[in-house]
Amino acid sequence: MDKIISVKGLSKNFNSFPAVKDISFEVDDGEIFAFLGPNGAGKSTTIKMLITLLKPAAGDAAINGQSVIHHPAQVRKMIGYVPQMISVDGALTVEENMLLMAGLYDVPRRECKGRIRQMLEFLGLAGNAGSLVRTLSGGMIRKLEIGQAMLHRPRLLFLDEPTTGVDPIAKRNIWEHLGRLRKDFGTTIFFSTHNLEEAEVSCDRVAIMNKGQIAAIGSVSRLKEESGQATLEGAFIFFAGDSLEANGNFRDIKQTRKTQRRLG
Repeated sequence: MDKIISVKGLSKNFNSFPAVKDISFEVDDGEIFAFLGPNGAGKSTTIKMLITLLKPAAGDAAINGQSVIHHPAQVRKMIGYVPQMISVDGALTVEENMLLMAGLYDVPRRECKGRIRQMLEFLGLAGNAGSLVRTLSGGMIRKLEIGQAMLHRPRLLFLDEPTTGVDPIAKRNIWEHLGRLRKDFGTTIFFSTHNLEEAEVSCDRVAIMNKGQIAAIGSVSRLKEESGQATLEGAFIFFAGDSLEANGNFRDIKQTRKTQRRLG
């Protein structure tokens, strides 16, 4: 199977603190892959290097064969990114937010309205096109952010803590749509989470990350087998030596993400 992500010896320091330490891994084209780990494990830092927002201190990574260091512009054309922090404007409507992002992604003007209509229908947000974003629920906001990141039809979608600040029903709905993105568009999905259930139910493979390093990588069933544990939590504790184990309107989800980002 083709590798859409190939990482070799990737490291990142903040002053003297090693946030990511010499990690190497690959992700298959069309896979749903997750970094599983606590806040501060290095998950977000790694994603920011892969999407070219941070320059590695050592090593390199390739997205569909293009180096994140030497060919960042080409990499950005192939990816979508949904950050942990809220990335929509609450004072604008759903459609206005989508139009703004379409311009940033250089979506051809003649295709903008058609793509936006298609994506809003796909996400079940067509009836909210004229609604101000600040009136939406947390789950609807998150779906809008995913839709924005998919407007330029990237092959690879990165999500940093994708269901932070949303209730259990909205979480399920978001993952139903992410699963359809892979099925209908062939999108590879790479996300970070500290939610064990989310990782176990949604992923083809997970990488257990702790203290800037990858402690183990594989399917959930394989990690359970290798660790001799009956649960993913047990496997995490076995490999990482730590235990793991964050609902809302516009204001709530914004504050939740701010807090989590501040804490690492």
